[in-house]
Amino acid sequence: MSSISFPRSFQRWILVLGLAVFVSSIAPDFGWSQDAAAPAADAAAADGEQKSPTTLMDMIIGGGIFMLPIGLLSIWMIALSVFLTLQVSKKKYVPKALQDQVIGFMSEVRVRSAIDAAAQDTSFLGRMITSSYLNVDATDAETLGRGKVEDAIADFTIRENLGTMTLIGYLSVIAQGATMLGLFGTVAGMVLAFDSMGLSGGSDPAALAGNISLALITTAGGLVVAIPAIFLFYFFKNRYNRLVSDAQQVAIEGLEAAIATVNADQALARVPEGITEV
Repeated sequence: MSSISFPRSFQRWILVLGLAVFVSSIAPDFGWSQDAAAPAADAAAADGEQKSPTTLMDMIIGGGIFMLPIGLLSIWMIALSVFLTLQVSKKKYVPKALQDQVIGFMSEVRVRSAIDAAAQDTSFLGRMITSSYLNVDATDAETLGRGKVEDAIADFTIRENLGTMTLIGYLSVIAQGATMLGLFGTVAGMVLAFDSMGLSGGSDPAALAGNISLALITTAGGLVVAIPAIFLFYFFKNRYNRLVSDAQQVAIEGLEAAIATVNADQALARVPEGITEV
């Protein structure tokens, strides 16, 4: 059986993200339309109307069009994290029941029974046992073809790594993309701030403050997405590597149990001379 498959929805996410970035580069006026409303708001305040406190939604809107792709990245990060939480779990990789069955069957050198039990389980360990234990060599009583079994385990792990690690790697892409988008918004906001300062000669502090606010909000928005994405990337990466290592250890322990059982008589025959039971 194959590893975690790539749903077509992830390809659509990438297309949507690319479209959002493209729109943000060709339609900057949309995000900065709030600058035109700033003088009117100041005039209303001068007439005696008290401005309401700035809310989180006001800040997000103040970030302009750059907050759209950053928001899409945050949704992608949350969806991907939930998906990986459900998939990269001990139950789906090293279930306790299958682990006990494999060790029990292999201790009795019942290799076929171990393979049959593993074939009925869709976990990572089940697929690994089914793929690797077919290489057990009954004619090699000393090692039971351990070298071939270990090679099969390594090949299976490499094949499985491709799909899962690609999904986990998207979290790193999200972190870097959010940071770059935030930086892009920061640069655009500062360019507009200096441009408005040059046109007004510093006489329009409202426009200057609006552009600087755009720069700072996009920076904060990018970091709010990038920081947890980085932590989630390393968390799921380490969790996956640990579960894969546990599955490999179970497969090797089962093989070693079978080898020990087959060679039990020879091991007793090699007891050093002079050693007696008390």
